[in-house]
Amino acid sequence: MTQTVNKSLNPLPLKERMKVPRQHMPEQPPLLRAANFKEVNLGYSEELARKEAARCLECAKPACVNDCPVGVKVKEFVQLIIAGDFMGAAAKIREDNVLPAITGRVCPQEDHCEGGCLMGKKVTPLGIGYLERFVADYEQQHMDPKDIKKAPPSGKKVAIVGSGPSGLTAAGDLVQKGHEVHVFEALHELGGVLVYGIPEFRLPKQIIREQIDYMRAMGVQFETNVVVGKTVTINELMEEEGYDAVFIGTGAGLPQFMGIPGEHFNGVYSANEFLTRINLMHAYEFPKYDEPMVDFRGKDVAVIGGGNTALDAIRSALRLGARKAYVLYRRSEAEMPARKEEVKHAQQEGIEFHMLTAPVEFLSDGKGWLNGARCVRMELGEPDASGRRRPVTIAGSEFDLPLSVAVIAIGTSANPLIQSTTPGLATNKRNYIEADVMTQRTSRRGVFAGGDIVTGSATVILAMGAGRRAAKSIHEYLTTGNW
Repeated sequence: MTQTVNKSLNPLPLKERMKVPRQHMPEQPPLLRAANFKEVNLGYSEELARKEAARCLECAKPACVNDCPVGVKVKEFVQLIIAGDFMGAAAKIREDNVLPAITGRVCPQEDHCEGGCLMGKKVTPLGIGYLERFVADYEQQHMDPKDIKKAPPSGKKVAIVGSGPSGLTAAGDLVQKGHEVHVFEALHELGGVLVYGIPEFRLPKQIIREQIDYMRAMGVQFETNVVVGKTVTINELMEEEGYDAVFIGTGAGLPQFMGIPGEHFNGVYSANEFLTRINLMHAYEFPKYDEPMVDFRGKDVAVIGGGNTALDAIRSALRLGARKAYVLYRRSEAEMPARKEEVKHAQQEGIEFHMLTAPVEFLSDGKGWLNGARCVRMELGEPDASGRRRPVTIAGSEFDLPLSVAVIAIGTSANPLIQSTTPGLATNKRNYIEADVMTQRTSRRGVFAGGDIVTGSATVILAMGAGRRAAKSIHEYLTTGNW
């Protein structure tokens, strides 16, 4: 049972806490990690975790909780770390987050909980993400699966379409309410974007499998190789297979391209295909798994884009032997949406950043293979709809960059399969499913949707927030019958 801490257990006086520097996360040295797919960040020891936890100011109204999309009770789990009750801290996190070992690694805490940390006004904020990861890893090492309790059955049955972060979160919350939960995954491995989109050095596959095994122990049932919309439709799930509600969390996996000449050349990839080949098809274990596309030895590789996906792709290419690894981004580093930690890690590993640069044409060797990109220099003009300054081409700035591989990482859009096979399911002009922002209800009774299939490409934690809201709304619908 999780203990409740009513008074401070912190050994440090309040004024002294601000003087303690944030505890550095141990990590692989840059030159070593640039040649392997082992995890970069190595995690806190018990000593480091307790020392970092002791920095917490224990705010009366913790903004970190309000700024967390899933509402993790940060102050309470940090107090339990200080007390040395690491299993209690894990249980406290799991009240709101069923994937703590994942969010502790890939959530952009600087934009959420740590961004709201009061300490950040004067010093470096509390390492909430690092502490969450420590607690989750400790739990995995010390828990007994027999201790995972199942809720009494409610008699209601829910289908979850997609095993990405929104689907897993909804499933975890719903199974704890006693509902029978079935997760359907189109691919052969569970995890959605967590598996095919995020490389091993940021989120090891074993971590994902362990979190899913925990959910199995909670009672969630999983089925792979089921393409909802083709193998079975939403209507069939509800009308023939007896599901009382359906949650659609299929993500936004349709790649976007730039629409410039030469995108059809061999050697030009979407980030989706590139990372799927590396992550899901085990190219990161080459040559144990012979995925021929990944032999980048002696090749020059560039990624076009400035988000986390772009950095995941180019850092993977470097580890697979790229001679030169470039990031081409049309704005400056200040506008890059990627996490600052990922940018820093990439720079340390030797990735070359070409800021204010954009390709306008891909060049071939005359035999259909990429051998370069014609690029232009940019300058920043007035802000656009995103609030960032719009890049403007500098006249006469063209130059050619020799390349063997180019990866386009400029975003994704919605796969239309479920929308096209579900009559009455409303979509917007970009073909994303329309869902209420608070309840995640769609235009179809009993059908809910959340994550990237509703919002477009976003972060893991925002998708999880949608999964939590959906689970709450589904439970209310199943218990009241109100729509």
